[in-house]
Amino acid sequence: MNRFAALSVASATLLIASPTIAQRNFDNVEVTSEEIAPGVAVLFGAGGNIGVSYGDDATVMIDDQFAPLSTKIEAAVADLGATPVKYVVNTHWHFDHTGGNEHFGKTGATIFAHDNVRIRMAEGGTAAGNTTPPAPKEALPIVTYGQGLRFHLNGDTINLMFLGGGHTDGDSVVIWEEKNIVHMGDLYFKIPGYPFIDVNSGGNVYNAMESLDLVISMTDSETKVIPGHGPMSNKDELVAYRAMIGEAVSRVEKLHADGMTLEQAVAAQPLADIDRGEGGFISADAFVTAIWNSIDE
Repeated sequence: MNRFAALSVASATLLIASPTIAQRNFDNVEVTSEEIAPGVAVLFGAGGNIGVSYGDDATVMIDDQFAPLSTKIEAAVADLGATPVKYVVNTHWHFDHTGGNEHFGKTGATIFAHDNVRIRMAEGGTAAGNTTPPAPKEALPIVTYGQGLRFHLNGDTINLMFLGGGHTDGDSVVIWEEKNIVHMGDLYFKIPGYPFIDVNSGGNVYNAMESLDLVISMTDSETKVIPGHGPMSNKDELVAYRAMIGEAVSRVEKLHADGMTLEQAVAAQPLADIDRGEGGFISADAFVTAIWNSIDE
């Protein structure tokens, strides 16, 4: 496993740690950067991968990980030669992607997200066993949208697009048109373990597949794909990920149609021969359960 994958597995583990996430020790977390095109970089630390667009106009940051990492993230942005963050985009509401919102909101950044992200952050909730309290005012997105919007900055056309969600009910993908880059948020994990379909947050595996299909239709062999967790990726790997989900859904659908209960379907281990590597924070049983619950919706 390379170091970026190892970092992402570690950050994914934080999702299922104790609810007192703010009390964890982030002192040893290193925020590293990888420039993937002129004026576009990815920051890796703990939590969701951060996309950064920077240049003469403004610095746009896609997701902002955990609150205790905010100063390290600011330093990593400065090391790129970028100006302080002016705009923040949240791909969805989970705390490992929005934890820095309060900090960056207080420093003057404008936060953008899908309508449902603001609603869920304002209400608080539980994801992967962690309870997140209602967000303070400074952390809430102040510009929200139903389908998407477009930035014209730094010589780029940057599209924020809601394609139907699937990981949650508020997932956005971010596409740099001229640079041929897409940030997938947690619609795509490039780490061990299975996809996370957060049914409690409006996630649904069928919506996830449709969202993935739409992104795939907009990409080509040169597209640079930023996953929500894990190292940089490409269209071929994204297609393989989508195919794996489709195969898993077909197997669970058959058990459902055969009249099994959820407990029987989990016990049947229908995904046993789908190799997702060692570790990860979403087990085969959890993924089968999420698929089952998506069928029953």
